[in-house]
Amino acid sequence: MRKPFGHKLSGVLSAFAGVDGLAGIEFAILAPVLLLLTLCTVDLGIAAYDAMQTENAAQAGSEYAAVHGYNLTAISSVITQANNLPGLTAAPAPTEFCGCPAGSTIASVTCGSNCSDGSLAGTYVAASATVTYTTLLQYPMLPASFTFVNTATARIQ
Repeated sequence: MRKPFGHKLSGVLSAFAGVDGLAGIEFAILAPVLLLLTLCTVDLGIAAYDAMQTENAAQAGSEYAAVHGYNLTAISSVITQANNLPGLTAAPAPTEFCGCPAGSTIASVTCGSNCSDGSLAGTYVAASATVTYTTLLQYPMLPASFTFVNTATARIQ
């Protein structure tokens, strides 16, 4: 005679009867991994934030130049004081140049010359901001530090 189905089910359930401490063991193994992943996410998130702050500082310098004209000291000061990012510098130094729009770029030309469309070359200021971020951990296949350099250009005349 065949054994009832409940007998097979009780055999399967008895295999899992001794798992009282299994959750604690799994937590002990996974908790450090989850903490490391959290730390990596925070670390690289701070790096991304620093990159955005560097871009904002360069933009602040070019906006200042667009309103007040070219002044090397003042533009550099605006860039370094644009946010509270430690190590932020106005490097390379802000530059003034003449150019003609060429698609999405500006082609440098001699001041006072005419562009290909017949218009007079404009005067531009390029403001740059630089900062170096050092990671909290050493990651495989990633450098120990990142240098973020952003440049923003504004026409002043």
